[in-house]
Amino acid sequence: MQPVGQPPAAAPDGADVLDDERDVVAHASKLVLALGALGVVYGDIGTSPLYTEQVIFGQHADAAHATATGVYGIVSLVFWAMTIIVSVKYAGFLMRAHNRGDGGGMALAALIQRRGIGRTALLVTLGIFGAGLFFGDGMITPAISVTSAVEGLKVVTPGLAHLVVPISLVILVGLFAVQRYGTGAVGWLFGPLILVWFVVIGLLGAREVLAHPGVLQGLSPSWGVRFLFDHGLAAFLTLGAVVLAVTGAEALYADRGHFGASPIRRTWFGIVFPAVLLSYLGQSALILAHPSAIANPFYLLVPSGLRIPMVILATIATIIASQAAITGSFSITRQAVQLGFLPRIRIAHTSELEGQIYVPVITGILGVGVVALVLIFQRSGALADIYGVAVTGTFVLDTILFLAVARSLWKLSSWKLTLIGVVLLVVEVSFFASNVSKITHGAWIPLGVGLATAVLMVTWRRGYELVTRARTQQEGDLREFLATLPLSEHAVHRARGVAIYLSPSRSTTPLALKADLQRHGIFHEKVLIVSVQPCSVPHVGPAEQFSVQTLGSGLFKVRHVTLRAGYHDATDIPAGLALARKRGLLERNLDLEHASYFLSQIRVTNAGAAGMSRWRKLLFIAMTRNAGSPIDTYRLPIERTSAVGALIGF
Repeated sequence: MQPVGQPPAAAPDGADVLDDERDVVAHASKLVLALGALGVVYGDIGTSPLYTEQVIFGQHADAAHATATGVYGIVSLVFWAMTIIVSVKYAGFLMRAHNRGDGGGMALAALIQRRGIGRTALLVTLGIFGAGLFFGDGMITPAISVTSAVEGLKVVTPGLAHLVVPISLVILVGLFAVQRYGTGAVGWLFGPLILVWFVVIGLLGAREVLAHPGVLQGLSPSWGVRFLFDHGLAAFLTLGAVVLAVTGAEALYADRGHFGASPIRRTWFGIVFPAVLLSYLGQSALILAHPSAIANPFYLLVPSGLRIPMVILATIATIIASQAAITGSFSITRQAVQLGFLPRIRIAHTSELEGQIYVPVITGILGVGVVALVLIFQRSGALADIYGVAVTGTFVLDTILFLAVARSLWKLSSWKLTLIGVVLLVVEVSFFASNVSKITHGAWIPLGVGLATAVLMVTWRRGYELVTRARTQQEGDLREFLATLPLSEHAVHRARGVAIYLSPSRSTTPLALKADLQRHGIFHEKVLIVSVQPCSVPHVGPAEQFSVQTLGSGLFKVRHVTLRAGYHDATDIPAGLALARKRGLLERNLDLEHASYFLSQIRVTNAGAAGMSRWRKLLFIAMTRNAGSPIDTYRLPIERTSAVGALIGF
């Protein structure tokens, strides 16, 4: 139970919950899933052509020359980066590693935690840091995407350059303002619109490639190797811009649980990869033929009469990409709360659709961060200087977690694991190292966000463990408590109705129940003790949702109900109890509709006990006092819910 009324830590998952072979069950046609994946998964990587080559040739002119060797070298590096990181790693290897169908760094961390894979604490901490980096990336993606799209106005009419920042800010502020209303109403448009985007950028690129087919030579790895050897350190630093072509690659894996592996793979290899590659090839061919196109090769690839419509289409595509980053941040926040790495945060469900949620505090933090980035850096090229560190850091962490899972669960031989690890880590660490130089230019911002988020999560988790230990001692054993009640039966008043007490576990006595008896001598006619058991899986199946146990005897008999919830499941206790009654696990005549709910409202203080530094204790206490209400978290009826205070020092 979280220190203010609810437990975040999970008891060991049930045997059925440990079934790792379960995967996503598609409830839609392949076409619908493919369109959905286009709209959600590929917004970021699909809009990268807007700025990648402009940054490469504009900011790394020491190595990226508008000559055949320079252009072919960049084409080669971009192509092989997408092939190794996206096609081989994410679409290939990592899609096989899943937590009941769910993907992403947090899902891997949850799987490692649940299965107790070697060095669990270290690996889970790495997963937490990766989640933190995602938040840093989530601030940069909307800023750079929308700004780069609006910068097309400078190509159409240079005199409008001063409007780029104001227009970008209006779009971004509007985007964050509408989050509270949900995206379900327009979400069905995302896939078709992004499909139009990919068709258009692919055709524009193909048109230029047909005019200059020699650019296809750049697909050979020899040009990339030659580029790196010829230009040394300057070429190595250029990798920091090349990685912009694969930003958003982690979304393929993170959104696995929404669409399944097959639709994501099909859309990548059948639509996204060819379209994006053609755009890069077309821009490269244009630069080779007209070196001045370095100023903005994406928009200069577009016929002059179509540039205004292209600015509009690009803006729509970047809004969709930004929405994917925002909703991804919401999803990770909910996972962290359910898994016990963050305190309760208000999460509003904007529709009945799974995943349509709104997290006000995250919206506020991201919104302020995005606006500040646009105001500070002004240009997409400047924003690119801080982009890449968080992304490549996430790549490296995902690979490390994947290797741990592959070795433990799949029993891969050492030589296979070593080969995969060396290839992936050499590429990704090189990209990360090339981006380290950006730290002095502002790349410390996403790293700082990632580190701060990780510190908050680790502090909350450790603080909870210490508070749980102290709280358990204060609560005492539930069976022993119930066994003593018949001895004082004459002093106990039997209150009418059903009382439901929230408790962290089935073994300890809810503090609110003890208070009712010790202070008021009250014991209700029907008593339910409810524990919510978070499970390290995305969803808990119907057969695993509930377990009911009868404790005590005679007049002091109670029912203990365990509600299991995955980290993507809503935790609605009244609805859960009604469902358990419907399934016959509780008495059919149990009056849940008029039941009273009782919470143990715990206040945490620093008692000077060992186990945690003072500053982390103070941080933990501040987090508990700003945690959301369990009434909202568990959707309890506010008019029938009471809280009993308790003080716990740690």
